[in-house]
Amino acid sequence: MQNVYVIAEAGVNHNGDLELARKLVESAANAGADAVKFQTFDAKKLATRSAPKASYQKHTTDAAESQLEMLSKLELPHEWHRELREYAHSCGIEFLSTAFDEDSLEFLEEFDMPFYKVPSGELTNGPLLWKFARSGRPLVVSTGMATMSEVEQALAVIAHAINADVEPASLAEVWRGWSDPVWRASLQGRVTLLHCTSQYPTPMNECNLRAMDTLRAFGLPVGYSDHTEGVLIPVAAVARGAVLIEKHFTLDRSMPGPDHKASLEPDELAQMVRYIRDLQPAMGDGVKCPQPSEWNTRQAARQHVIAARDITAGATLAREDLGTARSGGGMPAAELWGLVGKPAARAYTSGDVILQ
Repeated sequence: MQNVYVIAEAGVNHNGDLELARKLVESAANAGADAVKFQTFDAKKLATRSAPKASYQKHTTDAAESQLEMLSKLELPHEWHRELREYAHSCGIEFLSTAFDEDSLEFLEEFDMPFYKVPSGELTNGPLLWKFARSGRPLVVSTGMATMSEVEQALAVIAHAINADVEPASLAEVWRGWSDPVWRASLQGRVTLLHCTSQYPTPMNECNLRAMDTLRAFGLPVGYSDHTEGVLIPVAAVARGAVLIEKHFTLDRSMPGPDHKASLEPDELAQMVRYIRDLQPAMGDGVKCPQPSEWNTRQAARQHVIAARDITAGATLAREDLGTARSGGGMPAAELWGLVGKPAARAYTSGDVILQ
């Protein structure tokens, strides 16, 4: 990814309404995002009847409702996918969706997406992660809620799927493969890690952007999946070197549903993308050198050696004879010390540029 790749995460903010989903696609395209992403799952395969909701979900949806009941209302029907993909492409934006179960992943294969996003909740789901990697597509792997050991295990599972012929018989087999440097190197060009805090919205003091630096220990590109309110943190993540930004958005934060409150509205999404695009060229190449626009200022602002008082030709130069001032040219000020004790090449009047 030569430029920061921006995913506008529609997620489940379509609220089960196809027309709303289409408006989300259009809004993401208008904002200048690279892709709009939904979520593909079978609620009955994703959660059991007894699965509790997360605390934030209880606050944003009916607390008496189970997680399964909530998810059942938020499924993206299979028949919508092709229409949304075609509409996205007609709007000039890439269509993505994240699978949360093996059947959904298999269904998404027909859509030939440029990569698969692995959600944070499935980082430790070895069998599903293995299927993700087995697809052969590049993976963007979110690491919310994870320890470094869990991230490493996930990478080991991905490496196994890339290099082995069949599923592992045990985790020990996965780790044996991870000990092979060739297997570890096979992740290059195939995996991007996303730092993430899986709280909606994420408190500012829990963003921990420095964890992006820690994740770079694996030698893979690192991005950021953001759940804070506002646009500050994803822009800051880009300044810290994120190659990909994922951000939830909605048409209206006051709509019912688990993720609307932690999402940007369309004008905010457009603002975030604009800030990121403006920031990219400002990052530069890291080489410390005068920029093209600085050369004229450099000539005007730098001081050079001048005569601090009248000097006769041939006189031995003393420190008191020499000073510095802006002159547009001459000997750099740092060369003043080297002139002390040498004969004056000619006579100078106080304020003359020294040319020796």
